[in-house]
Amino acid sequence: MPAAPGKERDSGLMVEFIKPSRPLATLAGRAIGDFGMIREGDRVLLGLSGGKDSLSLLHVLRYLQQRAPVHFDLAAMTVDPLAGDFDPSSMIPYLAALGVEYHYVRKPIMELAQEHMGRNSYCAFCSRLKRGAMYQTARENGFNVIALAQHLDDLAESFLLSAFHGGKLKTMKAHYRIDDGDLRVIRPLVYVRERLTHDFAYNNSLPVIADSCPACFSKPTQRQHMKTLLAAEEAQNKLLFKSLLATLKPLMSAGLGAARAGEQPGPAHPEAAQAGAHPD
Repeated sequence: MPAAPGKERDSGLMVEFIKPSRPLATLAGRAIGDFGMIREGDRVLLGLSGGKDSLSLLHVLRYLQQRAPVHFDLAAMTVDPLAGDFDPSSMIPYLAALGVEYHYVRKPIMELAQEHMGRNSYCAFCSRLKRGAMYQTARENGFNVIALAQHLDDLAESFLLSAFHGGKLKTMKAHYRIDDGDLRVIRPLVYVRERLTHDFAYNNSLPVIADSCPACFSKPTQRQHMKTLLAAEEAQNKLLFKSLLATLKPLMSAGLGAARAGEQPGPAHPEAAQAGAHPD
Protein backbone atom coordinates (compact mmCIF):
# COMPACT_ATOMS: atom_id res chain seq x y z
CA MET A 1 0.00 0.00 0.00
CA PRO A 2 1.44 3.43 -0.89
CA ALA A 3 2.39 5.68 1.99
CA ALA A 4 0.24 8.70 2.75
CA PRO A 5 1.37 11.90 1.04
CA GLY A 6 4.06 13.60 3.07
CA LYS A 7 5.32 10.47 4.80
CA GLU A 8 7.09 7.51 3.28
CA ARG A 9 9.76 5.08 4.43
CA ASP A 10 12.79 5.42 2.17
CA SER A 11 15.99 3.47 2.80
CA GLY A 12 14.97 3.06 6.42
CA LEU A 13 14.38 6.79 6.94
CA MET A 14 11.09 8.57 7.42
CA VAL A 15 10.57 11.41 4.97
CA GLU A 16 7.91 13.88 5.95
CA PHE A 17 7.03 17.55 5.92
CA ILE A 18 8.57 19.54 8.75
CA LYS A 19 6.86 22.36 10.61
CA PRO A 20 8.86 25.55 9.99
CA SER A 21 10.01 27.73 12.86
CA ARG A 22 7.49 30.32 14.02
CA PRO A 23 9.51 33.32 12.70
CA LEU A 24 9.97 31.68 9.31
CA ALA A 25 6.29 30.78 8.92
CA THR A 26 5.06 34.12 10.30
CA LEU A 27 7.26 36.29 8.07
CA ALA A 28 6.44 34.28 4.96
CA GLY A 29 2.74 34.36 5.81
CA ARG A 30 2.87 38.10 6.40
CA ALA A 31 4.54 38.72 3.03
CA ILE A 32 1.97 36.56 1.26
CA GLY A 33 -0.79 38.60 2.90
CA ASP A 34 0.81 42.02 2.44
CA PHE A 35 1.43 41.46 -1.26
CA GLY A 36 -1.69 39.37 -2.01
CA MET A 37 0.45 36.54 -3.37
CA ILE A 38 -1.93 33.57 -3.10
CA ARG A 39 -5.67 33.51 -3.70
CA GLU A 40 -8.49 30.97 -3.91
CA GLY A 41 -7.93 28.32 -6.57
CA ASP A 42 -4.32 29.24 -7.38
CA ARG A 43 -2.06 26.51 -8.70
CA VAL A 44 1.42 27.31 -7.40
CA LEU A 45 4.58 25.90 -8.99
CA LEU A 46 7.67 26.24 -6.77
CA GLY A 47 11.07 26.61 -8.41
CA LEU A 48 13.11 24.04 -6.46
CA SER A 49 16.89 24.17 -6.94
CA GLY A 50 17.57 21.85 -4.02
CA GLY A 51 19.28 24.64 -2.08
CA LYS A 52 18.43 25.59 1.49
CA ASP A 53 16.13 28.45 0.51
CA SER A 54 13.88 26.63 -1.97
CA LEU A 55 13.71 23.52 0.23
CA SER A 56 12.71 25.70 3.19
CA LEU A 57 10.05 27.40 1.08
CA LEU A 58 8.64 24.02 0.05
CA HIS A 59 8.00 23.15 3.69
CA VAL A 60 6.72 26.64 4.51
CA LEU A 61 4.19 26.62 1.67
CA ARG A 62 2.99 23.15 2.61
CA TYR A 63 2.55 24.27 6.23
CA LEU A 64 0.60 27.38 5.20
CA GLN A 65 -1.42 25.43 2.64
CA GLN A 66 -2.83 23.26 5.41
CA ARG A 67 -3.86 26.32 7.45
CA ALA A 68 -4.99 28.77 4.80
CA PRO A 69 -8.65 29.85 4.61
CA VAL A 70 -8.28 29.60 0.82
CA HIS A 71 -7.55 26.50 -1.22
CA PHE A 72 -4.48 26.40 -3.43
CA ASP A 73 -2.53 23.62 -5.09
CA LEU A 74 1.23 23.22 -4.65
CA ALA A 75 3.74 21.50 -6.91
CA ALA A 76 7.46 21.88 -7.56
CA MET A 77 9.86 21.75 -10.47
CA THR A 78 13.62 21.64 -10.97
CA VAL A 79 15.61 22.63 -14.02
CA ASP A 80 18.77 20.51 -14.21
CA PRO A 81 21.30 22.63 -16.18
CA LEU A 82 23.56 19.61 -16.79
CA ALA A 83 26.49 21.69 -15.54
CA GLY A 84 29.64 20.24 -14.00
CA ASP A 85 29.13 18.28 -10.79
CA PHE A 86 25.81 19.94 -9.97
CA ASP A 87 23.27 17.11 -9.83
CA PRO A 88 19.83 17.88 -8.37
CA SER A 89 18.37 14.49 -9.33
CA SER A 90 18.21 13.46 -5.65
CA MET A 91 15.14 15.71 -5.49
CA ILE A 92 13.20 13.17 -7.57
CA PRO A 93 12.89 10.48 -4.86
CA TYR A 94 12.61 13.12 -2.13
CA LEU A 95 9.58 14.81 -3.71
CA ALA A 96 8.06 11.42 -4.48
CA ALA A 97 8.41 10.48 -0.82
CA LEU A 98 6.68 13.71 0.19
CA GLY A 99 3.85 13.03 -2.25
CA VAL A 100 4.34 16.34 -4.08
CA GLU A 101 3.62 16.70 -7.79
CA TYR A 102 7.06 17.24 -9.30
CA HIS A 103 8.40 18.21 -12.71
CA TYR A 104 12.07 17.58 -13.46
CA VAL A 105 13.42 19.21 -16.63
CA ARG A 106 16.89 18.53 -18.00
CA LYS A 107 18.27 21.34 -20.17
CA PRO A 108 21.92 21.53 -21.39
CA ILE A 109 22.35 25.14 -20.31
CA MET A 110 26.15 25.01 -20.10
CA GLU A 111 26.38 23.73 -23.65
CA LEU A 112 23.84 26.27 -24.91
CA ALA A 113 25.68 29.09 -23.12
CA GLN A 114 28.94 28.28 -24.86
CA GLU A 115 27.17 28.45 -28.21
CA HIS A 116 24.77 31.35 -27.85
CA MET A 117 25.21 33.62 -24.84
CA GLY A 118 27.61 36.14 -26.41
CA ARG A 119 28.82 38.70 -23.89
CA ASN A 120 26.18 38.01 -21.25
CA SER A 121 27.31 36.40 -18.01
CA TYR A 122 26.71 32.68 -17.66
CA CYS A 123 24.58 33.22 -14.55
CA ALA A 124 22.29 35.68 -16.37
CA PHE A 125 21.99 33.35 -19.36
CA CYS A 126 21.29 30.36 -17.11
CA SER A 127 18.66 32.28 -15.15
CA ARG A 128 16.88 33.34 -18.34
CA LEU A 129 16.73 29.79 -19.72
CA LYS A 130 15.60 28.36 -16.40
CA ARG A 131 12.85 30.94 -16.16
CA GLY A 132 11.70 30.11 -19.69
CA ALA A 133 11.57 26.41 -18.79
CA MET A 134 9.48 27.23 -15.71
CA TYR A 135 7.04 29.31 -17.72
CA GLN A 136 6.63 26.51 -20.25
CA THR A 137 6.12 23.86 -17.57
CA ALA A 138 3.59 26.05 -15.75
CA ARG A 139 1.57 26.63 -18.92
CA GLU A 140 1.63 23.01 -20.00
CA ASN A 141 0.39 21.83 -16.60
CA GLY A 142 -2.16 24.47 -15.70
CA PHE A 143 -0.22 26.45 -13.07
CA ASN A 144 -0.86 30.19 -12.81
CA VAL A 145 1.63 31.16 -10.09
CA ILE A 146 5.38 30.57 -9.91
CA ALA A 147 6.98 30.76 -6.45
CA LEU A 148 10.66 31.66 -6.10
CA ALA A 149 12.74 31.49 -2.92
CA GLN A 150 14.77 34.71 -2.85
CA HIS A 151 14.88 36.19 0.67
CA LEU A 152 15.51 39.62 2.18
CA ASP A 153 19.30 39.24 2.01
CA ASP A 154 19.01 38.52 -1.73
CA LEU A 155 16.87 41.62 -2.25
CA ALA A 156 19.33 43.78 -0.32
CA GLU A 157 22.23 42.48 -2.40
CA SER A 158 20.32 43.11 -5.62
CA PHE A 159 19.52 46.64 -4.47
CA LEU A 160 23.20 47.43 -3.88
CA LEU A 161 24.23 45.84 -7.17
CA SER A 162 21.68 47.94 -9.03
CA ALA A 163 22.66 51.15 -7.23
CA PHE A 164 26.42 50.61 -7.47
CA HIS A 165 26.65 49.15 -10.97
CA GLY A 166 23.39 49.97 -12.75
CA GLY A 167 22.69 53.47 -11.56
CA LYS A 168 19.12 52.54 -10.60
CA LEU A 169 17.15 52.14 -7.39
CA LYS A 170 15.53 48.72 -7.87
CA THR A 171 15.46 45.22 -6.51
CA MET A 172 13.58 41.95 -7.08
CA LYS A 173 9.79 42.25 -7.08
CA ALA A 174 7.73 40.53 -4.41
CA HIS A 175 4.73 39.82 -6.67
CA TYR A 176 4.24 40.67 -10.32
CA ARG A 177 2.58 39.51 -13.50
CA ILE A 178 4.91 38.57 -16.37
CA ASP A 179 4.76 40.52 -19.62
CA ASP A 180 2.61 37.90 -21.36
CA GLY A 181 0.01 38.40 -18.65
CA ASP A 182 -0.82 34.75 -17.99
CA LEU A 183 1.47 33.97 -15.04
CA ARG A 184 2.20 35.62 -11.72
CA VAL A 185 5.55 35.35 -9.94
CA ILE A 186 5.72 35.49 -6.13
CA ARG A 187 8.56 35.58 -3.61
CA PRO A 188 7.10 34.62 -0.21
CA LEU A 189 10.46 34.94 1.60
CA VAL A 190 11.01 38.66 0.93
CA TYR A 191 10.72 39.45 4.68
CA VAL A 192 12.84 36.46 5.73
CA ARG A 193 16.53 36.67 6.62
CA GLU A 194 18.84 34.08 5.10
CA ARG A 195 19.88 32.80 8.50
CA LEU A 196 16.31 31.58 9.11
CA THR A 197 16.31 29.36 6.02
CA HIS A 198 19.85 28.20 6.80
CA ASP A 199 18.97 27.20 10.35
CA PHE A 200 15.71 25.53 9.35
CA ALA A 201 17.30 23.51 6.53
CA TYR A 202 20.35 22.31 8.43
CA ASN A 203 18.78 21.86 11.86
CA ASN A 204 16.21 19.56 10.24
CA SER A 205 18.70 17.76 7.96
CA LEU A 206 16.92 18.71 4.75
CA PRO A 207 18.63 17.14 1.71
CA VAL A 208 20.37 20.35 0.62
CA ILE A 209 22.29 20.11 -2.64
CA ALA A 210 25.55 22.01 -2.66
CA ASP A 211 25.83 24.48 -5.53
CA SER A 212 28.84 23.21 -7.45
CA CYS A 213 28.35 24.97 -10.79
CA PRO A 214 31.84 25.58 -12.22
CA ALA A 215 30.78 28.83 -13.86
CA CYS A 216 29.48 30.27 -10.60
CA PHE A 217 32.65 29.46 -8.67
CA SER A 218 35.26 30.21 -11.33
CA LYS A 219 35.81 33.68 -9.78
CA PRO A 220 34.39 35.79 -6.95
CA THR A 221 31.10 37.42 -7.91
CA GLN A 222 29.87 40.96 -7.30
CA ARG A 223 26.91 39.49 -5.39
CA GLN A 224 29.28 37.79 -2.94
CA HIS A 225 31.06 41.12 -2.51
CA MET A 226 27.75 42.78 -1.63
CA LYS A 227 26.99 39.99 0.85
CA THR A 228 30.33 40.58 2.55
CA LEU A 229 29.75 44.33 2.57
CA LEU A 230 26.33 43.95 4.20
CA ALA A 231 27.67 41.53 6.81
CA ALA A 232 30.40 43.98 7.80
CA GLU A 233 27.91 46.83 8.09
CA GLU A 234 25.43 44.73 10.08
CA ALA A 235 28.17 43.89 12.57
CA GLN A 236 28.22 47.61 13.40
CA ASN A 237 24.49 48.26 12.96
CA LYS A 238 22.15 45.58 14.27
CA LEU A 239 19.12 47.38 12.83
CA LEU A 240 20.56 47.49 9.32
CA PHE A 241 18.08 45.08 7.74
CA LYS A 242 15.12 46.69 9.50
CA SER A 243 16.11 49.94 7.79
CA LEU A 244 16.78 48.20 4.49
CA LEU A 245 13.36 46.55 4.55
CA ALA A 246 11.70 49.96 4.93
CA THR A 247 13.80 51.22 2.01
CA LEU A 248 13.15 48.20 -0.19
CA LYS A 249 9.44 47.72 0.37
CA PRO A 250 8.35 50.36 -2.18
CA LEU A 251 10.84 48.94 -4.69
CA MET A 252 9.78 45.32 -4.19
CA SER A 253 6.16 46.46 -4.68
CA ALA A 254 6.80 47.41 -8.32
CA GLY A 255 4.21 45.79 -10.58
CA LEU A 256 1.97 44.87 -7.66
CA GLY A 257 -1.09 46.67 -9.00
CA ALA A 258 -1.26 44.52 -12.13
CA ALA A 259 -0.53 41.36 -10.15
CA ARG A 260 -3.35 42.00 -7.70
CA ALA A 261 -5.97 42.79 -10.33
CA GLY A 262 -9.04 40.68 -9.64
CA GLU A 263 -7.91 39.70 -6.15
CA GLN A 264 -10.57 38.98 -3.56
CA PRO A 265 -10.10 40.81 -0.22
CA GLY A 266 -8.87 38.96 2.84
CA PRO A 267 -5.64 37.27 3.97
CA ALA A 268 -4.50 33.93 2.55
CA HIS A 269 -3.80 32.48 6.00
CA PRO A 270 -3.79 33.44 9.70
CA GLU A 271 -0.19 34.75 9.75
CA ALA A 272 -1.01 37.15 6.92
CA ALA A 273 -3.48 39.02 9.08
CA GLN A 274 -0.73 40.50 11.24
CA ALA A 275 0.23 44.02 10.21
CA GLY A 276 3.78 45.19 9.66
CA ALA A 277 6.97 43.20 9.30
CA HIS A 278 10.32 42.82 10.96
CA PRO A 279 13.16 40.83 9.42
CA ASP A 280 14.26 39.26 12.70
